[in-house]
Amino acid sequence: MAVVDPVVGFFVLGLIAGLLRSDLKLSGGLYDTLTIYLLIAIGLKGGFELASSDVGALIVPTLVIVAASAVTPMVAYQVLLRLGRLPHADAASISAHYGSVSVVTFAVGASYLGRQGLGYDGYMSVFLVFLEFPALIVGVLLAKGLKADANWRRLAHEVLTGKAIVLLLGALVIGWIWGRDGGAALVPFFEGLFKGFLALFLLGMGVTTAARLADLRRVGLFLVGFGILMPIVSAAGGVLVGWLLGLPVGNTHLLAVLYASASYIAAPAAMRIAIPEANPALSMGASLGVTFPFNVVAGVPLYLAMTQTFYRTMA
Repeated sequence: MAVVDPVVGFFVLGLIAGLLRSDLKLSGGLYDTLTIYLLIAIGLKGGFELASSDVGALIVPTLVIVAASAVTPMVAYQVLLRLGRLPHADAASISAHYGSVSVVTFAVGASYLGRQGLGYDGYMSVFLVFLEFPALIVGVLLAKGLKADANWRRLAHEVLTGKAIVLLLGALVIGWIWGRDGGAALVPFFEGLFKGFLALFLLGMGVTTAARLADLRRVGLFLVGFGILMPIVSAAGGVLVGWLLGLPVGNTHLLAVLYASASYIAAPAAMRIAIPEANPALSMGASLGVTFPFNVVAGVPLYLAMTQTFYRTMA
């Protein structure tokens, strides 16, 4: 089982427990604590890396990566609307979920790289922060255009003050200001215990995903197929963008993981405000019931194989 990271085993354990209707569950307080820990840990690592990097050199790659990410929701929207024949609002909402990113999928991808003996630059978490926004904006534009009823002010407040952005960006800035030397006392907790906390979080996510599998009856076979194929297509785009930017294999793999991931935290909250007429069971059933388990179990190793194969081919 060298291909699969052991933390994924805890996700499978939670999934099985949920399907067997075990009384295993994580309390809401513990779930929130684990989420906060992961967000801070990822942000700090990126900040420590920024402290010893040329920040100016990251401006162009960041702009390119963010701009390219806007393609995903636009492609997803056309597929959902024309092939899936979904209602306009649902297609826009789901496309926003698939254009946004999943912090936990990113964490699993980073953990998998370490298991394979491959490194990556901590500043990749900078992209994690900025990739939350474009898809949500595109999704709302697809559904509402520039109409006033899109409630842009409330949407901006929801996204910018959500815990994902606040903690990721805040920890990133803290790590950047103090650097690894100044934050040395935090390293054993936020880096040394990272995999253990990630395993606990994935255990809870397995239970949650099992509960969401009932939604698959509602989303239908088309969305199940979409939830598997769309991430692969998006990951391929991430590999191409990473290669064009000259990123090393580890960084490009994580970029592919980010492009392939689907949001189940920021996007649902934002779409509930901006597109209230959309059916959340469809977007959550696809993103959490199909794409998240696919990415965690099979997608992450697949995207690394895609990255390595492409780099060897283009060498």
